[in-house]
Amino acid sequence: MARATGHVLLIGLRASGKSTLGAALAKATDRRFIDLDDATPTLLGRSSVADVFEMDGEAPFRNAESRALGHALAAAGSVVALGGGTPTAPGAAALINKARRDDGARVIYLRAEPSTLRSRLQSADNAHRPSITGAGTLEEIDVLFADRDALYRSIADAVISTDDLTPDETLSLLVAASEQDDANP
Repeated sequence: MARATGHVLLIGLRASGKSTLGAALAKATDRRFIDLDDATPTLLGRSSVADVFEMDGEAPFRNAESRALGHALAAAGSVVALGGGTPTAPGAAALINKARRDDGARVIYLRAEPSTLRSRLQSADNAHRPSITGAGTLEEIDVLFADRDALYRSIADAVISTDDLTPDETLSLLVAASEQDDANP
């Protein structure tokens, strides 16, 4: 199989499956996988997003997140798992729009209801996940969903509701959505 050249950008809240499904999608479509939640702290010399938030604060993290996104988009053929707040980072929207316009990038929103996200987070190691609102990781899901769902929908080429899907079913939909030329959210 020839290496895919277009970018696929996965957006969604934490626990939506961006990292896990992004790696699987990259393998299935012969693309490189980049997780901004790994790349961004590295730019700041930190080991995790939580470390950056604790030691540097949110504003430096968001600026580094935009830089990490720019680096990720510099090479062709990547699946990029954006952080939950990446679309709100300074300059990120312009980078996303440029990648769509110039490189045919596809933005796919992995959408899950707050109850599904909470359930997934309850069984996960959340030490690397900082609080965005000051509430706990589980407690802030409703607020983050209310703040970001409309934004994610507005920038997505496709929306995949993952609540009742297995990872394999979601991956099949992701592969199809990553190959579509027409938006069908």
